[in-house]
Amino acid sequence: MSIDPTQIEFGLDTFGDIPEDGKGELLPYGEAIRQVVDEAVLADQVGVDVIALGEHHRSDYAISSPETVLAGIATRTERIKLASGVTVLSSDDPVRVFERFATLDALSSGRAQVILGRGSFTESFPLFGYDLADYDLLFEEKIGLFAELLKQRPVTWEGTTRAPLVDAEVFPKTDSGTLETWVGVGGSPQSVVRTAHYGFPLMLAIIGGPAARFAPYTELYRRATEQFETTAHPIGMHSPGFVADTDEEAAEIVWPHYKLNRDRIGAERGWPPVTRASFENEITEGSLYLGSPETVATKIADAISVLDVGRFDMIYTTGPVPADARLRSVELYGTAVIPRVREILAERRTTVGVEA
Repeated sequence: MSIDPTQIEFGLDTFGDIPEDGKGELLPYGEAIRQVVDEAVLADQVGVDVIALGEHHRSDYAISSPETVLAGIATRTERIKLASGVTVLSSDDPVRVFERFATLDALSSGRAQVILGRGSFTESFPLFGYDLADYDLLFEEKIGLFAELLKQRPVTWEGTTRAPLVDAEVFPKTDSGTLETWVGVGGSPQSVVRTAHYGFPLMLAIIGGPAARFAPYTELYRRATEQFETTAHPIGMHSPGFVADTDEEAAEIVWPHYKLNRDRIGAERGWPPVTRASFENEITEGSLYLGSPETVATKIADAISVLDVGRFDMIYTTGPVPADARLRSVELYGTAVIPRVREILAERRTTVGVEA
């Protein structure tokens, strides 16, 4: 691998899944949001580099406004980076997105990140008055406008999806003059090329199957940045996972909630019910980073090595996993998994150097 293990970033992602309490009852939305804040505070304390919050507009997730929750987290943390995961730019206004994240950047003293995406769910489109027939056009135009806004100077822009701008100034400006912006991609070559065209870092959403199948996309991104003469940033990836003290405990905690969540979504999309065998296969062969700290660390190290990425984010919530188990997972990820991944990668790097 080309990236120094000490420079790799490790994050945690959540969509704000509604967790259960100690009695098996779902938490109210307000308490579920405060639970995420507590988890982010713990992540900051145990050495996690990034906390990323997804945007959803459906009953099984509590977070519809990631930047608002991130602003709350900013006031209780010191070093952890604060990201969306993702901001559904297609059904939002780029000017407002920039303003909100520039404000978050101010509150957090420069720790804000926005990860732009088209979204895997589509509830936001009718909710905010957008036509799904314009799914591709909306993102294409709006990411172009957002790229102009990032220059933080007067913007003149015209498109078909919103009113034009003429020498428009947008406030607040960030103290640094930059706002870290990524693009989340689920596997579309066109999206990878677009990301390279704008010179944004690429975040790969790998939620099923072996990580190695995404190697062509990492190579495509690097080739495209070379052709566009833009910057080939270190690539990120995010995948679901969960850490417990043992492999068996992790599987038993997550399985019923994984099935509930997966089958709920599957019913909407025409997928067959998930089986325990497919769940266990995803742990051993696919992109579910679940188990003891050693098991999870080894699998993360393997994925980082095969894709040569510079950031790994684990989606640590899947369905209504109990709140106390989630906190334990965050703790183990920071205190045991991250140091062990760095150790494994350093050992492999040394071995490769000796063999060479």
